[in-house]
Amino acid sequence: MSGLLSARAWNKIWVYRGTFILGLGNTLKTAAIALLLALFLGIVFGLMATSNKKILKTISRVYVEVIQNTPILLQMCFLYYALAFSGHSPGIIITGILALGIYTGAYMAEVIRAGIEAVPRGQFEAAGAQGFSYISMMFYIIIPQSIKVILPPMTNTIVNMIKNTSCLYIVGGADLLSLTYSFVTGENTGGSYAPAYIVCGVIFFIICFPLSTIASTWENTLKKRERRSVLNKV
Repeated sequence: MSGLLSARAWNKIWVYRGTFILGLGNTLKTAAIALLLALFLGIVFGLMATSNKKILKTISRVYVEVIQNTPILLQMCFLYYALAFSGHSPGIIITGILALGIYTGAYMAEVIRAGIEAVPRGQFEAAGAQGFSYISMMFYIIIPQSIKVILPPMTNTIVNMIKNTSCLYIVGGADLLSLTYSFVTGENTGGSYAPAYIVCGVIFFIICFPLSTIASTWENTLKKRERRSVLNKV
């Protein structure tokens, strides 16, 4: 408790605030690039999961089940050490981006699959009757209609991915949590445990809370629209 109320400890936080700013920048950079990879994988495997070809559905299912049912820490350690021992280590940041992208991509694939399957089957049949190929039907007709269903859970997935950047700590990353740990154990900055971790938590909260609120608001709005739509049909 004395550390929490220590003016000297809080002063260290202010003097070395650049450490937290650097960690925040690395976290956002890692999350942003990993998100692009996750979106790419999510779209690819989401489309495979809703295709008419059994082999594509099976590949997508295997990817999703394996990734979702193993811890991200395990995946990150495996990827980091497997690449390191193979002599092709791309560095901690790149490894973190790959691990986060692959892990989050499995959840994105499920979100996109669910969004596509929420579109009425009549839309698929109408597009097929008009001569659209599967890919053109998806990108021009089906996915635009599924966006309203996809966005809320996708935003929650992004929030979880931002929080999961903290897992880079296990492989000695330069993310916000890793640099916070380096700060509290540093020769010149050590000892300010409570203030440092509070600041770290507040930064994560400031990033994630607005996104979670947006997702919740979208979801509630969609539910209200659905209820109104059902009442109007009755």
